[in-house]
Amino acid sequence: MLKQRIITSVVLAPLALLLVFYTPLALFSFIAAAIVLLGAWEWSAFMGLGRVRQRLSVVALMGIIISILHTHWPIESLWQQGKLVADANYIFTLAFAWWLVATFLVFKYPSMSRAWNEGIIMRAIAGILTLIPLWLALNVMRSAEYEQSQQYGSTLIMVVLGIVWSADIGAYFAGKNFGKRKLMPKVSPNKTIEGLLGGVVTSVIFVLLFCYFAEVESHQWLLYSGLTIGVALFSAIGDLLESMFKREAGLKDSGSILPGHGGILDRIDSLTAAAPIFALCYAWIVTL
Repeated sequence: MLKQRIITSVVLAPLALLLVFYTPLALFSFIAAAIVLLGAWEWSAFMGLGRVRQRLSVVALMGIIISILHTHWPIESLWQQGKLVADANYIFTLAFAWWLVATFLVFKYPSMSRAWNEGIIMRAIAGILTLIPLWLALNVMRSAEYEQSQQYGSTLIMVVLGIVWSADIGAYFAGKNFGKRKLMPKVSPNKTIEGLLGGVVTSVIFVLLFCYFAEVESHQWLLYSGLTIGVALFSAIGDLLESMFKREAGLKDSGSILPGHGGILDRIDSLTAAAPIFALCYAWIVTL
């Protein structure tokens, strides 16, 4: 298992860097959509769908929504005069509201599970609200300041990935060495409050180091630290939400497409929450 994880990581790491830094905007948007649609296939298993035709219908629905949004907001036109197009903010506002609801559902699990687990439509809506804003957020970040610097948006994506990864690493080591109080034992038995706090602290340290080396003005460090705390906390909710749906569906992993790692959703669960929140915060900051 460990050998498979290492091999998969060695293969995926350069591919991810190639995607983020060197693919043209249109191709990036297409590949981001493909990743989201793979996630939709796995989400269909959370919905209790077993037939291939049923699961493909979920993927098709997500694809239609992405196609409509892409037609309305081509990646090249998401930013106008340095600002995010106004109506794209509605998607991120909706995503923010969804993650507040998701936080409530996670913390009330399993007492609230009947409210969303009995109907396929409710679980489909949850999937749409989880995956579609991720695709839009990746496009928004990648295309930011693109005319001035083709790598600026890539750096933004690496920052949010760095927040997620540093939070995961910090949570793992803090939880392993200091973890005593369970965070959400009915959702994810191994996660602890100490691990969560360790992850938040580690992500803030990462952002402060980035600010230092990127020569960000020091008076903005406190603002970025506060936003990082929010993004890191929501990334933990993204992880817990997927764990909750997997538990309800009786699944250990969301899929098996990534040997040693599980499915696509097992790798991007934290990012589904972190990326839209980060994109919303960034769009807000540039308008200040």
